Amino acid sequence: MNGDNAFKTIEDYQFALTGAYSRLLQNSIYASSNGANAFACLSDMMTDNLFETSESLGNYTDFSRWSYTADDANIEDTWLDAYRVVQQANITLRNIDKLAATNTGAVNRIKAQAIALRAMVQFELLRYFGEAADRHSTLLGIPYVTLFDVEQKPARLTVKGSYDKIESDLKTAKELMTAMDAPIQSVTSTAGTARSLIDDMVVNAMLARMYNYAGENDSAYKYASLCIAARPLANRTNFPLIWQDANTSEVIWSVKIQAPTSGVGDNVYYPIGNRAAYRPTTGLLSLYSTTNDIRYSSYFQIRARGTGSRLVLSKYLSKQASITSPNGIVDYKVFRTGEMVLIAAEALARMGGAANESASLALLNSLRSIRINAYIPGTETGANLLNAIFTERRKELVCEGQRFFDLKRTTKIINRVTNCSSFCTLGASSREWAWPIPQSELLANSNMHQNTGY
Repeated sequence: MNGDNAFKTIEDYQFALTGAYSRLLQNSIYASSNGANAFACLSDMMTDNLFETSESLGNYTDFSRWSYTADDANIEDTWLDAYRVVQQANITLRNIDKLAATNTGAVNRIKAQAIALRAMVQFELLRYFGEAADRHSTLLGIPYVTLFDVEQKPARLTVKGSYDKIESDLKTAKELMTAMDAPIQSVTSTAGTARSLIDDMVVNAMLARMYNYAGENDSAYKYASLCIAARPLANRTNFPLIWQDANTSEVIWSVKIQAPTSGVGDNVYYPIGNRAAYRPTTGLLSLYSTTNDIRYSSYFQIRARGTGSRLVLSKYLSKQASITSPNGIVDYKVFRTGEMVLIAAEALARMGGAANESASLALLNSLRSIRINAYIPGTETGANLLNAIFTERRKELVCEGQRFFDLKRTTKIINRVTNCSSFCTLGASSREWAWPIPQSELLANSNMHQNTGY
């Protein structure tokens, strides 16, 4: 039996889809105990936002020192865990169309989520393993997997080919969502309250991030604007509560994390053991107004250790119910309106022209004004405006999986000018901007090719 007919009812396929969502909780993706936590905090550990401390057990120095190799176990785990999500999504899609004649709406609802999920995960893989970020690059991208077949040996597409597949899947998901039997997220359901399922707004956010990374400004602005209109920025009262799961203001999609699953960001600060393996650099902290910026008190906290204390990244400290005895269990916010505002502002600034620059600045100031008490609107233009947007991205999105890729897509260097004595600089042309393909994959798949330089 090959399993092609294992699912017979819509309920069977819904159960398979739930399994695809649950695979996001694997250690190497969002939950970080004994895993790289690659889609959350690792991007900051690899740059100038966080520095390794004497409390570190050395589990992730290969990333923070850019010394990873093809036989790195953490890289292999990230690769395998991500493709396991893709595998489960493709299992969910297998032969589901046989039920379309009698329940088209339900089939569309399940298919849309599974297709979007596999696209989003493979986009994240492209960011790590792809040799470039440019939308039309002919350098190596990823193997884009759309079928469940344990014997397949997919070859890597180009970066352009990878983008084509991701874009096609996301737009297919959007189209399917126009003809469903029921809304994906009900405002009265637990899932709806947590924003933990992929609906049309989430797909818009996925497209906005993809186009932003690829440098397609018109499309990035279009989809980011849809999200901004649907989900306004949180006010200063609600913003701190987002990080305690006390409300979902401006949350577009979150991965729901409950005990006994390990928490997000344990590889940075693990509250149960009170271990801060990585702490915010003074260069990052100096960007905030410590008294006026609501993000400073929401993201960072002084925690005692022994006879002393230190400032740690407390963004993922705990849900509100456990905040007095934090356990690191809190939902991971994959997409927020704050990111969408900055994507839209960047896209407008890059499109150029006085009207676009003015609109870009207005968006940037709207974010700064709502985050910073008594903020005096900025007046930046030209290169200064783009620099201000990237400064705000660094402040807004710390430990949300963006910093390394912001530098990669803009071909910048990593220059750790604070809290660094070694491994302080990564040049723009260094091979380490793309991770090596795991050795195990090269041995198992004769069609696989390694990244340049490894």
